[in-house]
Amino acid sequence: MPLIDKLTQFINNYYIDPILHDSGYNIVNTVTWAILLGICIFGVVKLLRKLDIDIDDRLTAAIVPFVLAGSSLRVIEDTGVLTTPASYIFITPNIYFVVFAITVFFLMLSKWIVKLKGSGDYLKNFAYFGSAWFALNLAILFYLEDMVRPWLPVFVIGAASVIVLFTKYIFDKISFDLLKNKINMAILWVHLMDASSTIAGIDFLGYYEKHVVPSYLIDLTGTAFVMYPLKLSIFIPVLYILDNHFDEDEESETLKTFLKLVIIVLGLSPACRNTIRMAFGV
Repeated sequence: MPLIDKLTQFINNYYIDPILHDSGYNIVNTVTWAILLGICIFGVVKLLRKLDIDIDDRLTAAIVPFVLAGSSLRVIEDTGVLTTPASYIFITPNIYFVVFAITVFFLMLSKWIVKLKGSGDYLKNFAYFGSAWFALNLAILFYLEDMVRPWLPVFVIGAASVIVLFTKYIFDKISFDLLKNKINMAILWVHLMDASSTIAGIDFLGYYEKHVVPSYLIDLTGTAFVMYPLKLSIFIPVLYILDNHFDEDEESETLKTFLKLVIIVLGLSPACRNTIRMAFGV
């Protein structure tokens, strides 16, 4: 087989087909997307600086509605209301670029509105735009589908909250102040929500895991409850490293804050998508 044909087959097998058939991840595209994410992080930091956007906890909070909006948009695609090729745009990883572009647009629009008025808080306007988009997506979902499992969001949020509060209690008892930081608490919480949604989907409802490492561990242990120790064992050390092994100069603090924002997005996005999808029985 000619080299060009082998290369084409490789790209089709590991990149194109998983998108066209929404069949999930493999080791090749997982590593590729991880590398691409790392490259994009530095590019986005430069873009935000060029736009004179402060990368801080307030920006993190203002972006949350857009994460919820993007996740609910993904569920709209899950309903099958969108036909090909338009539906391909809203499948991972393509949807991340779509949501990113829309988010940057509204961020710039929010700054422009404040500049035009001569007063105001552009981050509040930005958060309002994201909240309105999320509300619109929910309205569309309620129009398309019935909520058949209203208990599911309660389980996902409740289980994650209990575990993170118990973890904080233990940490406080041993004078380990990692979770005294609200952003660190939020990171652990959203990733435990992601774990809870995986447990609900796989152990309770018969869904399947698309990501490589979780899928392997779930198959190995026979239960999705392995996601709780997996998440804790990953993100507690990550948060500790971020808080204790970064320089204290402004550039390092900015990068650390943005990395925490990215980690929140990577946890909240699938947690929200999974929860909404299963609640609506999609």
